[in-house]
Amino acid sequence: MKNIFKQEYQIKRFDREIKKERKAVLVWFTGLSGSGKSTLANELEKFLFSKDIDAYILDGDNMRSGLNSDLSFTDKDRKENIRRISEVSNLFIDAGLVCIAAFISPFKEDRELAKKIVGEDRFIEIFVNTPIEVCEQRDIKGLYKKARKGEIKNFTGISSPFELPEYPTLTIDTSKEKLEISIDRLKKVVLDKIKL
Repeated sequence: MKNIFKQEYQIKRFDREIKKERKAVLVWFTGLSGSGKSTLANELEKFLFSKDIDAYILDGDNMRSGLNSDLSFTDKDRKENIRRISEVSNLFIDAGLVCIAAFISPFKEDRELAKKIVGEDRFIEIFVNTPIEVCEQRDIKGLYKKARKGEIKNFTGISSPFELPEYPTLTIDTSKEKLEISIDRLKKVVLDKIKL
């Protein structure tokens, strides 16, 4: 971009990682609404906090209440939503944190962009592959009912597609596996990835 010059500072991500004795990563949860992304993200953050590992959750509704409040749910705005989230995630990683992102993120291209922005070696993709029937049963917000009635447009799984991840780091089906088992599997993946 014209007349924009990136400012370089002396303290780098590597310096922060050495100080914290761990690698900064992005744990990206993807899956349908109601699949269990936020529950898993919350449990992961609680575990990391208990181990004195600095982490922060970025959540879909929270981001759309602030930074991304100007975006709709068209395909174009969904892409921009994920692009902004990816850039914010990269800032958290640069600060030496474990960033936890819980977003439907239905499009493969957008998840690939997130991976490109933060770096493949720092991207942990968790596919919460809970069947849509189960997600609808859990529908505490009433979103699926509204989408089925046509009251919500571009709703993932109903009137907008969800492109399955091809090679996620970990797949979890919260309808078939107890939360404790899912969290144990998740902990192992993340702890292995943050080792320097």
